[in-house]
Amino acid sequence: MLSLSRISLPLRVLLTVLFLISSGFLLSASGKSDEYTFLPLLTFGCLFITLFLIFNIFPIKLYQRIFLGLLFGALVGLIWGDSILVFEPVGKAFIRLIKMIVIPLVFASLIVGTASMQDIRKLGRIGLKTILFYLISTAMAVTIGLIIANVIRPGSALPEAIRTELGQNYMAEADSKLAALDRTGPVELLLNIIPENPLQAMSEGQMLQVIFFALMAGIALTYISDSRKTGIINFFDGVTEAMIKMVQLIMRLAPYGVFALIAGVIGQYGSEIMLSLAGYFIATLFALLVHVLFFNTLVVRFLTGVSIKRFWSGISQALVVAFSSSSSSATLPVTMECAQDNLDVKPEIASFVLPLGSTINMDGTAIFQGVSAVFIATIYGISLTFPDQLTIVLTATLASIGTAGAPQVGIIMLTLVLESIGIPLEGIALILGVERFLDMARTMVNVTSDLSCACFINTQEV
Repeated sequence: MLSLSRISLPLRVLLTVLFLISSGFLLSASGKSDEYTFLPLLTFGCLFITLFLIFNIFPIKLYQRIFLGLLFGALVGLIWGDSILVFEPVGKAFIRLIKMIVIPLVFASLIVGTASMQDIRKLGRIGLKTILFYLISTAMAVTIGLIIANVIRPGSALPEAIRTELGQNYMAEADSKLAALDRTGPVELLLNIIPENPLQAMSEGQMLQVIFFALMAGIALTYISDSRKTGIINFFDGVTEAMIKMVQLIMRLAPYGVFALIAGVIGQYGSEIMLSLAGYFIATLFALLVHVLFFNTLVVRFLTGVSIKRFWSGISQALVVAFSSSSSSATLPVTMECAQDNLDVKPEIASFVLPLGSTINMDGTAIFQGVSAVFIATIYGISLTFPDQLTIVLTATLASIGTAGAPQVGIIMLTLVLESIGIPLEGIALILGVERFLDMARTMVNVTSDLSCACFINTQEV
């Protein structure tokens, strides 16, 4: 990645101002010219350099660059309108890069995550109780997210004319999936999860079928000899690691992609979309709070021997680390220390339940996916039927098994959920600017759920 560290700050500021003025002049000129000349290409190049200078004028973190891209994109869209569409290819490239890695990441990570649960057979009832708790907890979380999103309806304040126009731009891509879901009831929907041809399911992006096949393959691996299994798991573990690294590389383009997509949408449809984003942010935080206060707190109160006051005071250190790191995996050492020292969870239970939870239990992420799906669908004027929302619950619950406990991977899992019901992936750009802040909050929910499960299993095994 290029760096401006060798250039003095005053010179960096001067260059940024000069390129900003040049970009503004070129955008204005592009808006007045109907003929195709070298001007669009020159405008594109100048604007890209301007963004690079803005994002690197000071050493800031990636999520801050993304947020800056959101704000700057909104401003440019308001000022220059349709002229900013000259930069639209960058946004499309960003979306295509994300779509490119969804299938291999999900497939490989699910196989590794499932095959690595071989200890479940050894631990018997503890493993079964833990898995059931996590699956129920995740399903409950995404259901809460969907209910609150359907009640609050973030994005519904957007004028109907704009939602209709946005929907028309992308509905052709989504029509086949939505029509198929509308024709099937819950029983058929569950049957359709089983793929007749796994390779065809992968090529067509049938995400529930891909998830089902990966889970079955991972379970099958737990029953073969270690000598044969180890090589397969190591291979897919390497694929998973490579895909996560690719996510990190692709996310470097996120500030530019967010700028292009947000600027284009606001340039075409006005500022009402940004106002809808505030409702989405509030709805997501409210859903996270409801899940923690009602589900996790009720589990601790009625299903464990730990008082609510002791539980919250005992896990406070883990929550601080979770909030600052946005990673369940990075928080794991502190989570285990809090469970054993403050909540008296037995070491053998903490060492099994909590690492497993940091891998497969993503309540906060599931809530985020549910609210985000409804919000983006509302923005694009897409009505989600009961089968659609059942698909969201199933996809988010199953995908949680393969969600790495690291920042930014939740966006890839959201892509999976959106694709499963044909919601335009371009809508991700609307939420990327605030995703980092929501990531911090939802990681706290993930860790809280892991610890409540540890307390529950510890009480059950006394």
